[in-house]
Amino acid sequence: MAITTFYGICLYCNKQVSKQQVNRHMQKHLEDKLLTSKPGKSFLLKIETNPAWGRTPYFLSLWVDGNAAMNDIDIYLRKIWLECCGHMSAFTNKKLKTARGSMWDFFEAEKLLQKGEIKEYENIMEETRGEIPKNRLTKDVLKKDMKIDYQYDFGSTTELQITVAEEFPVKADKTIVLLTRNEPPEILCHTCGKAPAVTVCTACYGEESFFCAKCAKQHAKSCSDFNDYAAMPVVNSPRMGVCGYTGGAIDKERDGVFVK
Repeated sequence: MAITTFYGICLYCNKQVSKQQVNRHMQKHLEDKLLTSKPGKSFLLKIETNPAWGRTPYFLSLWVDGNAAMNDIDIYLRKIWLECCGHMSAFTNKKLKTARGSMWDFFEAEKLLQKGEIKEYENIMEETRGEIPKNRLTKDVLKKDMKIDYQYDFGSTTELQITVAEEFPVKADKTIVLLTRNEPPEILCHTCGKAPAVTVCTACYGEESFFCAKCAKQHAKSCSDFNDYAAMPVVNSPRMGVCGYTGGAIDKERDGVFVK
């Protein structure tokens, strides 16, 4: 069976680039920055849905400054892909969990607690579970080729994987720069099979659940939940149709329905 190729738009050169080639493409752009940017540290990140859940079209490339906190990445991901109801989230590193001794961490954490250093205590206990504290700076956490898991919402969870594709000895232009985002997936109406879908019925998710505006009106007549709660917009996000997610606040131009 042929493997589907997913594409995004490079926001530096406005050219189409495949999900498989995006790291190499963006590295060439950022290497030019070595001659003009201020000394420091920055990272090229590729963010996609967790591969363990299968291949999807969704991916982002971010250029992140080394002085950005992990919390800055969390906020950015919420704004562009995830935020619906203020759910909790976490970055985790499985290797970190196995590398640290849990008994040593427990006693060390207790000493810090007695000294009143609660913040550090929380950091150590987070790391014992493999969590990366969000107040850590990226320059103290990220390394080239590192892979980090990210979860948003521990009920209806959206799971992402963050890959550190490259690190550079210069500062980023901003705290976080959006370099590439996947094109809106080509989702056609399940009823007519012709027009782009604009609505997904979460009550019928997994069946005939995507509809164009015209067919959505017909579906509403047979689905009692559609107008009540189940009609959700088709958006360019792995969180589409989940919980109360209706779209992001960053890069709205590429957040909607694909143009046929």
